[in-house]
Amino acid sequence: MQQHTSMSPEALQWLQRFFTYLQHERRLSPHTLSNYRRDLTRLQAYCEAMGVADWQALDSHGVRNFVAWRHRQGIGGRSLQRELSALRSLYNFLLRERVVGSNPGIDVPAPKGQKRLPRALDVDQVSHLLAIHDDSPLAIRDRTIMELIYSSGLRLAELISLDLESIDRSDATVRVTGKGSKTRLVPVGRQALAALGEWLRVRGQLASPEQRALFVSRDGKRLSPRSVQQRLRQWSIGQGLGSPVHPHMLRHSFASHILESSGDLRAVQELLGHADIATTQVYTHLDFQHLAKVYDQAHPRARKRKDEEQ
Repeated sequence: MQQHTSMSPEALQWLQRFFTYLQHERRLSPHTLSNYRRDLTRLQAYCEAMGVADWQALDSHGVRNFVAWRHRQGIGGRSLQRELSALRSLYNFLLRERVVGSNPGIDVPAPKGQKRLPRALDVDQVSHLLAIHDDSPLAIRDRTIMELIYSSGLRLAELISLDLESIDRSDATVRVTGKGSKTRLVPVGRQALAALGEWLRVRGQLASPEQRALFVSRDGKRLSPRSVQQRLRQWSIGQGLGSPVHPHMLRHSFASHILESSGDLRAVQELLGHADIATTQVYTHLDFQHLAKVYDQAHPRARKRKDEEQ
């Protein structure tokens, strides 16, 4: 690498404008925004190490070198794909603002990462997790949170952003604001509705009358993502599941169980709020594992082969 050169003040200003655009125009979640900041700070460090002072000076050759540099540091394919995506998004913004004339990352591939299947609980594990025999307000709140995530496939950010008005108990639906500020109406199951009724009866013990957040902490404020993660971890261990459960695992379980029962991938896409069905297709791998087991147990020739082996 060449001698370190700081990026120009103008280049840094455009980077900050991009972050403002992500926050206020695209309305990304704090977690996603933090990922963008981290990834583009690495790109900035690389540019400065290479003597690139302005965004216009980075070409596709430089982007390929950046990918190779990160790969030599042991960064895997999935992380490199995310970093390249952040770079392309930055340059699409700079193109829109006519700061640059092209996107140098558009044709640069990242090494393919190993595809990891989302881990899901089986139905019995979910039932065991939700069998909470505790009538304290916090326990009722936590069981309601888990019931609602599993019932409606909510993301963590979607869950904590719910207000009292988001739930229509008479219609058994919840109005969710997902990624890109897109709203969708999702059904709420019978047991989740019952849990919501219990929570709303005791919610006033923690929340003030003017608090609109559906789920609140013990001090009456809107529940934080970290608190939900910690509470689910505690309950999964306390309920004897053997390994920690995180909110996204319940969302995965919702998706895989719906798909196993219905086989309707498009419906699962709508329920999860995925913009692209390719994102939803990962669940077909989980479903295939289930189908293979059913085949072995139910198909006449599969049964015959097993009978002959006995």
